[in-house]
Amino acid sequence: MTQAPQQQAILVLEDGSVHYGKAFGTIGTTTGELCFNTGMTGYQEVFTDPSYYGQVIIMNTVHVGNYGVKDEDIESSTVKVRGIIARNLEEQFSRRMAQGSLDDYLKANSIVAIEGVDTRALTAKVRTEGAMNCIISSAISDIEELKALLREVPSMNGLELASKVSTQSPYELGDPQSDIRIAVIDYGVKKHILECMVERGAFVRVHPAKVSFEELKSFNADGYFISNGPGDPAPMDYAIATVQNIMKEEKPLFGICLGHQLLALANGIPTFKMHHGHRGLNHPVKNLVTGKCEITTQNHGFGVDPEAVKNADHIEITHVNLNDNSIEGIRIKGKPAFSVQYHPESTPGPHDSRYLFDEFIKMIKEAKN
Repeated sequence: MTQAPQQQAILVLEDGSVHYGKAFGTIGTTTGELCFNTGMTGYQEVFTDPSYYGQVIIMNTVHVGNYGVKDEDIESSTVKVRGIIARNLEEQFSRRMAQGSLDDYLKANSIVAIEGVDTRALTAKVRTEGAMNCIISSAISDIEELKALLREVPSMNGLELASKVSTQSPYELGDPQSDIRIAVIDYGVKKHILECMVERGAFVRVHPAKVSFEELKSFNADGYFISNGPGDPAPMDYAIATVQNIMKEEKPLFGICLGHQLLALANGIPTFKMHHGHRGLNHPVKNLVTGKCEITTQNHGFGVDPEAVKNADHIEITHVNLNDNSIEGIRIKGKPAFSVQYHPESTPGPHDSRYLFDEFIKMIKEAKN
């Protein structure tokens, strides 16, 4: 039986360049900020990470979809990326535990993708020219029409997206009888982050992004967790105010990724949009406290201002990126508050940084005693 030819798909970048490939997933049109991920595995975890909301992602590994999909690999209930670009997207898969194909999964989640594209060249362009918006379409062939649609796409700079991916109502995980109670503020939290806390004996309540501080306090938490999430942290006045109120409680606070940026903003440190961001499973970070290095998973397009951090007497730099010396971790002097820019839960791996959850739990136990 002869397989029907794939439908054409077109990728247009903000700089005007046009790339042709083949359609995969849903037939349609999608837009977003172009970024790339250097991970060689974990594509389903990447696609369901809420921090990717609003972005079209270039997958750097050559074959994506070859081990199918399964429910245990998700980081949220739906695919969060706006579109996918790859060299080869695979309909067929080989994994006994898989529950279906990537193609069917993307169609079920209405995700437009394009394959047959020179992803190495695209990644080199983003590395050189910086992040830019793009449009993918397998439904429109008129280039000028696509360019007109692309001009309407807002810049990620100044875009508040966390409230769009947050839970709409609180929910709880873990043992309600636990003597470790953690209030999580969901700006786009990943499932495996919550599991890392529950596995260490915590009872967790996850709150919406715009939860009032009064409601947070009513949970009587022993510690607070500020989650990862998408978009620009600078316009999130509501979140910055919440973090400032939490710090007045003098209870342990741990922030990851966007949470790291919000902790910095709450302490007078500005953030900025990076040239092309950090996304992948292989970023080397040095822990300045222990002198040890760790290979980390990262996904962020914004960072904290390094000069402002260095000049702040009330903040200690705890981690730095060994590729570009960007700030990867801070601790607030005189306060039980710390954060990292990367993802210590790191699914599918590496797990070098999971000690940070142990440190958070230890901090909570010591504060209670």
